[in-house]
Amino acid sequence: MNWNEVYQIAKEWTYEAGEILRRATKESVNVEYKTSAADIVTNKDKEIEQFFIEQIKTSFPTHFFLGEEGLAANQDFNPENEIVWIVDPIDGTTNFVHQKRNFAISIGIYEKGAPRIGIVYDPIADEMFHAVAGQGAYLNEQPLSKLEAKALEEANISICQYWLVPNDRVDHTIFTEMIQKARGTRYLGSAALEIVYVACGRLETYFDFRLSPWDIAGGMVILQEVGGVMKTLENQPFSVFSPQITVFSNNDVLKEIFETIHREKNK
Repeated sequence: MNWNEVYQIAKEWTYEAGEILRRATKESVNVEYKTSAADIVTNKDKEIEQFFIEQIKTSFPTHFFLGEEGLAANQDFNPENEIVWIVDPIDGTTNFVHQKRNFAISIGIYEKGAPRIGIVYDPIADEMFHAVAGQGAYLNEQPLSKLEAKALEEANISICQYWLVPNDRVDHTIFTEMIQKARGTRYLGSAALEIVYVACGRLETYFDFRLSPWDIAGGMVILQEVGGVMKTLENQPFSVFSPQITVFSNNDVLKEIFETIHREKNK
């Protein structure tokens, strides 16, 4: 497989899809509920996912597709044994509907479970974060530097406010010392963007507790190329196909975060 050729084609398709979404922000979109009023899908999510399905089917018929909207039919495969395109057509659909910004197209291409290509494109800012595994990461045409050592007190941490109050996923009190020490907290509402913001130094750490493969697949490739780390809350590695409570971070900051969380757990 010529991965650089796949890479160039994937970027071209992503720019084309991004132009569709830019135009869509000036139009009315049809919004439907999936599981709740907070879990929505638009006709554009479905249109962009179908666009990628058709392109991949034509150009790479032996590849498989895993997407948020589940539109790819007649597929029976083990993602650990195949080449799989993992696509979120609009990561941050709520932002797309309400803000007309802070959303992204996310693509991760994996071969037998190994990362090969990652693309995260913000069509409103016209920022494409992209990487081929082993070849470095880029923001548009500018190489991203390896992440610099930082302390928790210098860190901006992205964490949803839901996890800082009583909830059914995690003991929120373990984050108290971390939040008190950090420089600040932010939350965008687009996992793909938050992961690549860690990769380019706009954030130092991003927590989330309800992610799916299409939320993180593209960003993971990019983050690993700059020396970032991806762990569970128990400081263990995880597969893109089975994300859990996950942390994406500058390694030095994450070490200090785990120390503070451990202290809070043992109080």
